[in-house]
Amino acid sequence: MSERNFARAFKAETGMTPAAYVEALRVERARIALESSAAPVDAVARRCGFGTVETLRRAFARRLGVSPGAYRSRFAA
Repeated sequence: MSERNFARAFKAETGMTPAAYVEALRVERARIALESSAAPVDAVARRCGFGTVETLRRAFARRLGVSPGAYRSRFAA
């Protein structure tokens, strides 16, 4: 299966592109880490597959509408 055909089939099944799906999984993992640990945001970003804190911040803003720090202060246990 070609990369392009895979992307089409993946989107048909999941409703999102492979890249968007991976980003959603990474944001979900980061969200859980921010809620349940006191690790610095940069460590959470690296652990969840984001290259930089800025990449994590942009993905968080796109998906959840808040920054990672704001999310942590609102939802941390």
